[in-house]
Amino acid sequence: MLTRSPDEAAAHIRAGRLAAFPTETVYGLGADAFQPDAVEAVFAAKGRPADNPLIVHLADAGRVDQVVATLPASADRLLDAFAPGPITCIVPRHPDLPSVVTAGLDTVGVRIPGHATAQAFLRACATPVAAPSANRSGRPSPTTWQAVQEDLDGRIACILQGDPTEAGVESTVVDCTADPPAVLRPGAVPVEALRAVLGTVEFPEEEASDDAPRSPGTKHRHYAPAARVHVVQESSEAESGEGTAYIGLDPPPAGDFAVVRRPADVEAYAHEVFAFFRECDRAGCADIYAQRVPPEGLGRALNDRLERAAAR
Repeated sequence: MLTRSPDEAAAHIRAGRLAAFPTETVYGLGADAFQPDAVEAVFAAKGRPADNPLIVHLADAGRVDQVVATLPASADRLLDAFAPGPITCIVPRHPDLPSVVTAGLDTVGVRIPGHATAQAFLRACATPVAAPSANRSGRPSPTTWQAVQEDLDGRIACILQGDPTEAGVESTVVDCTADPPAVLRPGAVPVEALRAVLGTVEFPEEEASDDAPRSPGTKHRHYAPAARVHVVQESSEAESGEGTAYIGLDPPPAGDFAVVRRPADVEAYAHEVFAFFRECDRAGCADIYAQRVPPEGLGRALNDRLERAAAR
């Protein structure tokens, strides 16, 4: 079912069914966080590994106590500074929150989206909503409702239609149970902005792969199109040929590429990259060359998504 009514989409959530909805980052796939069967259906619909925790989405900060045992001071400061918006705080979970949401962890990621349609939807749900991105597991995150439909048509009850998402990369995830707080997943809020609020913020290069992931997007292969993704430093490293594609800030080398995208800046690159991956899949591309960007600001999140898409 396609709808533009937040109330209609929320009725599915309250009934224990799944509904996709737009946020300022990517489209999410929601279930009532307090209905374990519905949450398990999210994992089934996506083909998502059971050890990959979900983020709980709230309409406003007044609902945090429903899912959080205690709110660390760092989380309180981050939510005050960046929420509603693309920030997710890892905090101690409330004992009443079903463990399927957190993949058995004693922590939970909480986020308050800033998107107007998401806000209306969450208010109408009248319950915390557990939601990963609304795509098949491992695929590029969906930035349009059409991308959700490509991956999940027939697997979920409802898609709440909205415009293409603004940021194009997911929320920044910060472990607020750590001292100092640590970025688990770079995202739409740059590390520099976090440090302006908190002072010291750790930015580990990689989470240990044999540990239970405390955040989505850190352990399993993510964001990948069907084509092989080759991340290059210089555009000249891209190899043209039948079934190849290129995306980067610099122009591609001379040659024939099936699909070429040259975003105007890092923000545009981040906004376009997942849609570009899906365009390459529709064009039947076998190889994609994606140029890295300077590792600062939003560039950290963009490079992270490119590297994870390239992982095999």
